Amino acid sequence: MKLTHTRISMLVVATLVGALGITATASAAPTPAAIPPATQQAGQPALGGNVYVFTPDMPQDQIQATVDAIAAQQVPNQFGTQRYALLFEPGTYGTAADPLRFQVGYYTEVAGLGAGPGDVTVNGSIDVYNQCFPTTDGSTNCIALDNFWRSLSNLTINVAGGTGCQTATEFWAVSQAAPMRRVVVNGLTSLMDYCTAGPQFASGGFIADSAFNGSTVINGSQQQFLVRNTNLDGWTNGVWNQVFAGSPGAPPQSFSETSGLAGGTPPYTTLDATPQSREEPFLTTDASGNWSVFVPSLRQNSSGPSWSGGSTAGASVPISKFFIASPSTPVLVIDAALLLGKNLILTPGVYDLDAPILVTRPDTIVLGLGFPTLVPQHGNAALRTLNVPGIKVSGLIVDAGPQNSPVLVQVGNGLGGNASDPTLVQDVFFRIGGATAGSATTALVVNSSNVILDDIWAWRADHGNGVGWTANTADSGLVVNGNNVLATGLFVEHFQKNEVIWNGKNGEVIFFQNEMPYDPPSQSAWMSGPTTNGYPAILVNSHTFSGYGLASYCFFNQGVPIESATAFRVPVAPGVQLNDVLTRFLNASGGIDHVVNSTGAAVTADFPGPSDIVTFP
Repeated sequence: MKLTHTRISMLVVATLVGALGITATASAAPTPAAIPPATQQAGQPALGGNVYVFTPDMPQDQIQATVDAIAAQQVPNQFGTQRYALLFEPGTYGTAADPLRFQVGYYTEVAGLGAGPGDVTVNGSIDVYNQCFPTTDGSTNCIALDNFWRSLSNLTINVAGGTGCQTATEFWAVSQAAPMRRVVVNGLTSLMDYCTAGPQFASGGFIADSAFNGSTVINGSQQQFLVRNTNLDGWTNGVWNQVFAGSPGAPPQSFSETSGLAGGTPPYTTLDATPQSREEPFLTTDASGNWSVFVPSLRQNSSGPSWSGGSTAGASVPISKFFIASPSTPVLVIDAALLLGKNLILTPGVYDLDAPILVTRPDTIVLGLGFPTLVPQHGNAALRTLNVPGIKVSGLIVDAGPQNSPVLVQVGNGLGGNASDPTLVQDVFFRIGGATAGSATTALVVNSSNVILDDIWAWRADHGNGVGWTANTADSGLVVNGNNVLATGLFVEHFQKNEVIWNGKNGEVIFFQNEMPYDPPSQSAWMSGPTTNGYPAILVNSHTFSGYGLASYCFFNQGVPIESATAFRVPVAPGVQLNDVLTRFLNASGGIDHVVNSTGAAVTADFPGPSDIVTFP
C-alpha cells in the first residue's frame, strides 16, 4: 500500500457521503500524554509492562486516560518499536450517558478476556480513523491505506457517544493486518472514515466470528474485504472484490463480467459455508481469577459465528501450561521450554532471534500478545515447526533481518498432517523492509499437509526503511508444498517473482488480494522467461486447486512501462477451478495483459478495469 494511490472512483465516495448527509473535515491528532505504567493485578500472570488489564471496578477516567495516551503515541507510529495489549476483564465499561470511546493505533491489540464476546461490554466505540498526511499542493490526503497492524476481539460494543459526524458510529477504517474477531457491534458500523477530508480510501480487511446488529455495515471505499462466519444485517457498496463465506445476511452472489465498472453489478462473492475453520485461540480469565487460553474446536462447512449456539465449542488450557516469554528471553530458553512440553505466549515487543523458535510437539500453541515482532538476525528462520499436526500459531509479525533468510516461517518438514487436527497459522504478518532493512527469499513455506492459513499478509514494503529493488529483495510471499491446504484471507504484495507458488494437491483459497511490485526498474529486470513479461501473482502447479474472489492490481511507478503477461497462471485441468477473478490497473504505467493464462482483457491506463472473469476455465 502507498499513501499516494488513486484507489477508487471518487464518485463512489461522493455518492456515499452525500447519501449520508456528511460534512467532511480534517481530523485533529490526539494530544500526546504520558502513558501510565501497567500494574499487575493479584493472580494475574506476568505479562510484562506493555500489557494493560482493565477491570470493571476501575475508575473510568483512569481507563480513558490510559487508552487515550497509548492511542496518542501509536496512531502515527507506523514503524515504531512500541507494542501494547489492552485486555478487558469480564464486565461492563462505560454507559450510554458516559461512554468509553477510544482509538486503536499501530501495534495495539484490544481484547476481552471473557469466554465469549458477550462477557465484556463496552458502551461507546473503539475506533480506527483515517490518518491525514501532509501534501505539497494544498490538497487533503486523509486515508486509511496504511492503517495496518492492530486488532479488536472478543467483546460487545453498544455504540454510543461521539459528536458531529462521528455520533453513534463504530469506525473501523483499516487496511491489511487489522483483524476483527469475535466482536458484536450493536449499532452503526463503518469500515470507511467518511468524517475526515478526502480522499478517504481504505484497502482491507478481515472480519471473522462476529455479528453486526441493528444496522447495515458501511463498506464505503474498502476495495476488498473478507467476511467469514459472521452475522450481518446488511452490507453497503462493493468496490472490486468483496468475499463472504459462511456469513448469514451477506449480500447474494453477484460477481459478473461488469463488476466494479460503472453500472455493473456489485463484486460480491458469496459462499454459503466455510469449508473448514477453527477460530484463533484466545486468552481468558474467569470469576475466580483463573487464567487460561481457550482453543476453539474445528468446524466443517460452517455458517455463522462459533458462539452463535451460546458458547464456542472447544477446550481451555491453563496458563500454567504456557511459557511466557519477553523480548529479553533467549531463544534457546524458549526452545527448551517448548521441547519440555510448554505452550508459548510471546508478550509485546521486538524479538531479535539468533536462531528460530522451534515447535516440535503436536498441538502446541504459540500465541502472540500485542503484536510481538520476530526478527531473525543471521539469515535464520524466525519460526519452524516439525511435521506434527495441530500446531496453532497466531498474532505475530515477522520481519526480514539484516542477512537474507531463505525462509522466515516454515510449517512442517514433510507432507504429513492430520485432517481432523489441522495446523493453524492465523493473523501472522510478514514484512520485507519497511520497519527495518532486510531481505528474505520466501516469507512463508508450508511443507505440511492439512493446514489452515487464516488472515495472512506477506508484504514486501513499498515505503519505509530499506526499500528498493535491490534493497528489500524477496522472491515469493508464500510457497505451499503440502496437500489439503486452505487459505481464508490471503494478502500477498510486491514480491519480485511468483508471489504465491502452489504445488500441493487439493488447495483452496477463499479471498486473495495482491499488488504486483511497484518498482521493477526495467522490463528486462522483471521477466519470468526469455519472452514472458513479469510474473503471475499466483502460480499453480497442481491439477487440483480452487479459488474464490482472487484479485491482482498493478502500479508500476518507476516511470517506465512495465507489463505482466498474466496475473494467474494455472493448469487447464478438470480439478482446477477459479471463480470471480479480476485484475485492476491502479496508476502509473504499463499494465497486466491477461487475467488467467491468456484469458481476460488487459488493464492499462486506457482501460483500468477491473477486468473480470466469473469462472475459469
